[in-house]
Parts: sequence; structure tokens; C-alpha cells
Amino acid sequence: MNQRILISGASIAGLVLAHWLARHGSCPTVVERAPGLRTGGNGVDVRDQAVEVAERMGIMPRIRELATDIQGMKFVDTADRTVARIDTRDPASIEIMRGDLVALLHEVTDTEYLFGDSIRSLEQDDDGVTVTFEHAPTRRFDLVIGADGMHSNVRRLAFGPEAQFIDFKDHYFAFANADASLGEDRWVTMFNTPGTMTGIYRSGNHAQAKAYFMFRSAPLEYDHRDVAAHKRLISERFGDDESWRTRELLDSALTDPDFYFDALGQVRMDSWSSGRIALVGDAAWCASPASGAGAELALIGAYHLAGELATADGDHLSAFARYHAVHRPLVDKKHQIGPNVRLMVPKTAGGRCVRDAFARLPLMKAIGTVERLTRAKGPRLLPDYSPAA
Repeated sequence: MNQRILISGASIAGLVLAHWLARHGSCPTVVERAPGLRTGGNGVDVRDQAVEVAERMGIMPRIRELATDIQGMKFVDTADRTVARIDTRDPASIEIMRGDLVALLHEVTDTEYLFGDSIRSLEQDDDGVTVTFEHAPTRRFDLVIGADGMHSNVRRLAFGPEAQFIDFKDHYFAFANADASLGEDRWVTMFNTPGTMTGIYRSGNHAQAKAYFMFRSAPLEYDHRDVAAHKRLISERFGDDESWRTRELLDSALTDPDFYFDALGQVRMDSWSSGRIALVGDAAWCASPASGAGAELALIGAYHLAGELATADGDHLSAFARYHAVHRPLVDKKHQIGPNVRLMVPKTAGGRCVRDAFARLPLMKAIGTVERLTRAKGPRLLPDYSPAA
């Protein structure tokens, strides 16, 4: 009945999936390459149906307690003068630091963990999947789910090289810890030169701020796990920039052991399953940080996947097909990231001036209102996968 399920990845999608599988009576195991929970990261949004998922998990009150209090984003010039502000507050959305959400999900998820390990090979047959690990002994599972991010190891093993699935969006980004005194309380402050953005995220509810860097570029060659190489790339791009507070933010970021760097890209796949192996979260559909929808899609998608498996009476193929059908429309919608990147990283000085003028218009607030009303017209209720009484 597909009770033994291996999940690769202990981030948002993996932990939510493990939580719901366990509640439905399965026996999930989570394998995570890192030696422990990855508690770094930026702010993520819990909105719309994701709020309902969190309510059903019983964690929504804690999410509200841990929420950030960011009011919006502002754009500054070299002299640190504010040239425009955009209020991004949304009553239907709660922002929480990714690390806080992961820690909270771990608290409410009782399952077996294999930290500091990774999948080496997968061999599936009609009855299950033989999994070889880097360290743990070989084991058999009924199903394997990859929840291991945009650079998914499970996707590579079961579906093919990642180059087939990643749509590069012409930018690279990094974020890391920063000195909170460099940013205005409760605002995301951004400074631009043509093709680049340096910023600082400062929540009044958190002592630690986050530095952000983004730059436009052709594809670069690097190992996505080589943090030293990532820091070199950011240093090469921003190290000579003495404008605004770029140098101070860079110096702070380069000392952070949780420094994160990656390409701005989206994962696009025709199917999220292959036999007894499936994908969830960024491994299946990464919409990129520019979408602001990573946590939302992970919470909802993992809930759907666990629920469909629970109600499929052991038929994983039909469960995977229904999971794909019910979740795909939302993924396709969130892949349409619109002008977000152009707003954050104008290509030219002229483009920056146009952006700043546009951001000062009351129209920006109206656009945000229209977006929220459009979302409100979508499906509001999640399926109830509870077993019949």
C-alpha cells in the first residue's frame, strides 16, 4: 500500500509532505544532504490556500507570531536618499523567514531523518525502489519523492540532466546575513546600477538583517555546491563598487557561512513523476525567487501529493496523475513572474529612472489591490483528504 516512502530534502516541501504522509498513516523517511536543518534563507510568503494548509497543520498561530513586519520596498540613490517606495503589505499574506518556517515544520513532523546523507542511485521495479545512499545501507522503499530543490539529485537520477528542465532567466542572485544598521527598519532597501541590484532586508522582529545581490549575466560555469566559488563570483561582480553601501554589505555577506548564491531560473517539466518516483517543490516546478511563491507552492503541492497518495488505495500512478492535474494550474500561474525582475534590476540608467517614476505613482498601489482581488477569485477551499468516517 505504498507505506514506506523516502523523501529527499528537509526543506519546506519535504517537511510538509512528511507531516501529511505520517498523518495519513504512511511511514516516511527524510534524507537530507546537510548535517542538520538548513535554517538560513530569506523571507517567504504564506498566502491564500497555503494559509489553509498551515491552519490544518495547526501551525498558523505560530507563523503569525514569527512573522516579519516588512512594510515594503524602497529604492535609494548613491547618497542613500529615498527616490521611491512601494508598500507591499497584504492582509491575506504572512511573511516569515524561511529558516523560522523550516524549524517550525520540523517541530510538528515526527518522522525518521537521515541527515548528512544523500541518494547515490535509484533502481525501481514493479514492487518498489532500491535506494543506495552515500553512507547509510541500501534500503527498499515503495516510493521515492524528490523535494531537493532546483538542483534536484532525484530529478537527475530519475528524469535526466538538469539542463533539460531549467529555464535560465538571465540573472544571478545571492543573499547572506548583514549588519542591520545598514538598512531602514521594516523595509527592503534597494540600490541599482545598470544591470545590478544591491539591497538589504531588515525586519523589525529580527535582529539579523539580510543582504541581497542580483546581477544580469549570460550563463556562468560553476559548481552549485561550491560556496567559495560563489563568493568569488559575487566579489568579482560587486567588489569594485564603492557606491552606496555596497562594499559594507558585501564584506558582511562574505563572512556568512550560510551565504547563498544561485541562478535565477525556473524548472519546467511536462510530468512530475516517473513510475514510483515523483517530485515536489522546487525540484518539480521552481518558479524562481522573483515569483515570491516558493513557500506557497511548496505547502499546497506537498499537501495535494500526500492527500492523493492517501486516497489512491495503493495506486500511486493514479495518485501522481491527480496530484499533477490539481496542482498544475497554480504552478503555471506562478511561473508568470511579470515585471518583477525589471523592477528590481533595470538594465540601464534610463530604465532605473522610469522604474523610480513608475514606483512613485499611486498606480502601484492600485495594481497590488487588483492582484489581490484576482487571487481572491481563485479556488479558496482545499480538498479534504481525511478518510471517511
